[in-house]
Amino acid sequence: MSHTLVSMAGVSKTYSLGGNVVQALCEITLCLEEGQFVAVMGPSGSGKSTLLNIMGCLDRPTSGTYLFDGENVSRSSDENLSDIRSGKIGFIFQQFNLIQHFNVLENVSMPFLYMDVDQPTAMTKSAQAIEKVGLGHRLSHKSFELSGGEIQRVAIARAMAPEPKLILADEPTGNLDSQTGERIMDLISQLHVAGTAVVLVTHNSQVASRAQTIYYMKDGCFV
Repeated sequence: MSHTLVSMAGVSKTYSLGGNVVQALCEITLCLEEGQFVAVMGPSGSGKSTLLNIMGCLDRPTSGTYLFDGENVSRSSDENLSDIRSGKIGFIFQQFNLIQHFNVLENVSMPFLYMDVDQPTAMTKSAQAIEKVGLGHRLSHKSFELSGGEIQRVAIARAMAPEPKLILADEPTGNLDSQTGERIMDLISQLHVAGTAVVLVTHNSQVASRAQTIYYMKDGCFV
C-alpha cells in the first residue's frame, strides 16, 4: 500500500517587500505518494521555488498545513526541520552548490556531517552513490576540474547518498546541453524507479514529460 509522503492543505506564503505584501503561494493543496515523480512548471516568479523551499523544510508557510511523512512540519522547531532535511530530503540545485576546494568524495559526503552516521559508513555510501552516477574514477578530483555535466552528477550523488525519501530538483538541466541534460534526467528517473519520490521544477516541457504528473503554476497558484 502506498504511503503519503507530502500532504499540503491550503498552504500560502506571503512576504513583506518595502511595505508591500507579496503573495508568493496561494492556497496550495498537494499530495505526493512515496516514490511518485512530479514536475512543476510555470513562468519565473510563479511560486515554484517558494513551493520547493517549503516542501524541503527550508521555509515555513504563512498559513495552511504541511505534513511530511506523517509529521506536521508547518509549525516544527528549526532543529526538527534541520533533522528532517538532513535525513529525509535530498536537494539538487541548478547552481550545484559544491565546495570548490573539496574533492568529489568530500562534497558527496557533506550531508552525513549533519546525521548520526559514523565516518566509514558515510564514506562507503558516498562512494557507492558516486559510482552509480558514473564518476567512480573522479573521487579525488576537485569540482573545478570537472565539466558542467560531471558537476551536476556530483550534485545528484550528494542528494542520493543518504538515501532520502524525497529528492527536490530545481532546474537540474537548466545550464546543460541537451545530451548532458538527457543523461541527468536518466539518473533522476532511475531514482524514481528505485522508490524515491521526486519533485522537479523546470521550464522545459521535454524534461517535465519524464514525470508521472505535471503541475502548472501561475501567480502562486496551481492552474
